Amino acid sequence: MARKKIDITLPDLTGKRALITGASDGMGLIMAERLAAAGAVVIVPVRNRAKGERALATIRGAVPTAEVTLRDLDLSSLESIDALGRTLRAEGDPIHLLINNAGVMTPPERQTTVDGFELQFGTNHLGHFALVGHLLPLLRAGRARVTSQISIAARSGRINGDDLNGTRSYSGGRAYSQSKIAFGLFGLELDRRSKQLGWGITSNLAHPGVAPTSLLAARPELGRSGDTSSIRVIRWLSARGILTGTVESAGLPALMAVTAPDSKRGLMFGPSGPGRVGGAPAEQPLFPPLRSVDDATSIWERSEELTRVSLPVA
Repeated sequence: MARKKIDITLPDLTGKRALITGASDGMGLIMAERLAAAGAVVIVPVRNRAKGERALATIRGAVPTAEVTLRDLDLSSLESIDALGRTLRAEGDPIHLLINNAGVMTPPERQTTVDGFELQFGTNHLGHFALVGHLLPLLRAGRARVTSQISIAARSGRINGDDLNGTRSYSGGRAYSQSKIAFGLFGLELDRRSKQLGWGITSNLAHPGVAPTSLLAARPELGRSGDTSSIRVIRWLSARGILTGTVESAGLPALMAVTAPDSKRGLMFGPSGPGRVGGAPAEQPLFPPLRSVDDATSIWERSEELTRVSLPVA
């Protein structure tokens, strides 16, 4: 039986500037294409310029009128994040939409970022925390809507505050879950602080459910020479329309979150089907590990300390 197509209609985004990380392939590329088709000026920061150029060609092929540019960014390097922030702040153009979408998942052996953080915690969470900090003046100027892409891996687990970097005990799955819990707590705390301090920023969370993206595919740079058994099963289920989503549908919750009305803030969006792994995007209750304001405050303060990026309170 053919899968029923799932989609949403985006509002007119003409005149809006959107930045999306992880947009050189997969659902990030599709989201960038959708934003460009809706009229947004799209900024695609990439680590691999050649891959980024191919992504731009794909977007322009689908949307001939697209206004899209590349920037250099390695989320595993605080120096690279600082450099992008300085470049964009010097240009001075407000950012109206930010989707923190990039991520890495479950390298079989512990790896570290340039700055010595466990790779998943350092990239998925700390990298985006620092990015928001460096872009804060532009986000405030654009009264931006920020969406942070978490994962159903944040449904359970915890943050190991005594061993954030997994130096004593490493599990790829636990470290991934921790990075997404921390990232989700940050996204919610960003909205609370914006509301309290008058930053004008609206922050939401999204998760893609389960879909055949590249996260679990062969990634030699992560020490994964072949596709995992998990991604093979997910591809099989997705191709038959069983429970899971598609690469196209996986990005819809983030697009819904980043274009929702301003009153829709501090929320989580995800697929609404059985198990929340596929189906049409909708608002959802926060996962239990994301509900503690104290935990959110704590991870915010630890993140400022680790990245040496402080978000002003005035």
